[in-house]
Amino acid sequence: MNFFKREARVGIMVIVAIFVLYFGLNFLKGIDIFSPLNNYYASYDNIGGLVPSSPVYVKGFKVGQVDEVKYDFSKQKSFVIKFSVSKDIQLPKGTIVQLYDDGLMGGKAIQLIYAPISVLQAKYEPNDTIESQVGIGLLTELTGELLPKIETISTQADSLIRSMRVLVESKDLKKSLESIERSTADLSFSSTQLKNMMNNDVPHILGDVNIITSDLKQITGNLKKIDYASTFASIDHTIANLNLITEKMNSSEGTIGSLLNNKDLYINLTNATSSANKLMIDLQKNPKRYVHFSVFGKKSE
Repeated sequence: MNFFKREARVGIMVIVAIFVLYFGLNFLKGIDIFSPLNNYYASYDNIGGLVPSSPVYVKGFKVGQVDEVKYDFSKQKSFVIKFSVSKDIQLPKGTIVQLYDDGLMGGKAIQLIYAPISVLQAKYEPNDTIESQVGIGLLTELTGELLPKIETISTQADSLIRSMRVLVESKDLKKSLESIERSTADLSFSSTQLKNMMNNDVPHILGDVNIITSDLKQITGNLKKIDYASTFASIDHTIANLNLITEKMNSSEGTIGSLLNNKDLYINLTNATSSANKLMIDLQKNPKRYVHFSVFGKKSE
């Protein structure tokens, strides 16, 4: 009796372990064994890496998974997949089973694309074969959108590179660079000269300026000591004397006034000067007429 109990316990534990293993494997596969499922089929000529346990979506919501993949390479559509969806998902006629890329890593998945639903529209029964379709891959779609833009950018980049090459190889650019180099050298030389002047000449100039400033201060101090009142008074006295002399010169009084204003005196002085000039000329021509000289004291006739 105890032996039977022990064997019974072992058998129950094995059954429980098998159930737990089955439940765990299905749970890891995403299969809920407690919810009723309907199975459907679809055929493809290329499944692109689709494997069992791949998800089945309706508008991005997971409603089932791929249960089995069968193949027969003698047929045009070599692959037949079996997938299951929740029993409450009704698939109307015209639904398409589309194979598409699930993400950028290349995984495959199934999505159900519903046809417009009407009240009287017929529905697929479990185990029916549904029309299949291979959707455009995500990478293919991105490539189709990006390639024209990439070609445009490539063309623009090529034109830019050619323009840059023409600019770099241009003689005008070389001349400009040489001119800039010369200007830089001239600026460097000028900077050196300016630095030398600042170090050597400017201190001397500043010293001379300081000396001049000191002299100007001294001159300014001396100017402050001048008695401007007496100086201006002396200047006024001198101007008055000059005015008096000018008045006397303009009048006929005095010698200078007579000389300047008496016409007869001017004529007599002119005649006297002319006679003196004639006398000097005759004296130079006939000196013997005016001077008598003899060594022996004999008078000339």
